[in-house]
Amino acid sequence: MSTRPDKKALRQRLMAQRQSLPGRAARSAALHAALRAWLAKRPETCIGAYWPIKGEFDPLPALCHWQQEGQQQEGQQANQRRRIGLPVMDKASKTLAFHDWRPGCPMEMDAWGIPQPKGTPAIAPDLLLVPCVGYAPGGVRLGYGGGFYDRTLAALRPRPYAVGLAFACAFVADLPPEPHDAPLDAILTDCGLAWPVKAESH
Repeated sequence: MSTRPDKKALRQRLMAQRQSLPGRAARSAALHAALRAWLAKRPETCIGAYWPIKGEFDPLPALCHWQQEGQQQEGQQANQRRRIGLPVMDKASKTLAFHDWRPGCPMEMDAWGIPQPKGTPAIAPDLLLVPCVGYAPGGVRLGYGGGFYDRTLAALRPRPYAVGLAFACAFVADLPPEPHDAPLDAILTDCGLAWPVKAESH
């Protein structure tokens, strides 16, 4: 009979591993390239992302390229159609709202000391980039334990396409989902598309 993993200990181990990750620059560059290539095939135009903390991969440079490429391909108005949002926490519901972000926009610190947009309009992302402490088969994600993304994905209508971002070394072979866990639609790592196992058709 298998026992459920100690998620707290697993989380701490994976976070420590990520903080001291060897070859970080090369791994980050590989995930950056994978994300840019993957986004180039996607139809969504409004992406919710995150400000990287605790050794997380930084998706914002790839998103800025994605936004700029849309503007170059489609003209001045394309920059308005391709939008990037960063999370602002709703303390009452403990869910995340996404507010318009671009380099140089006003920012402020949230209760955890994480930068968030200040005074920019809320947007409704149709694609959500989600940081993973760990990930497992079936689109299972291990986060920090607060449940913010699970509650947010459960509350958003329509639900955005949710994509986990992680370094490949964060893979966990046996991580049973909890009843409240919202599975991810895809997971990208520095080794490419980790979930779904077969590449998506376009």
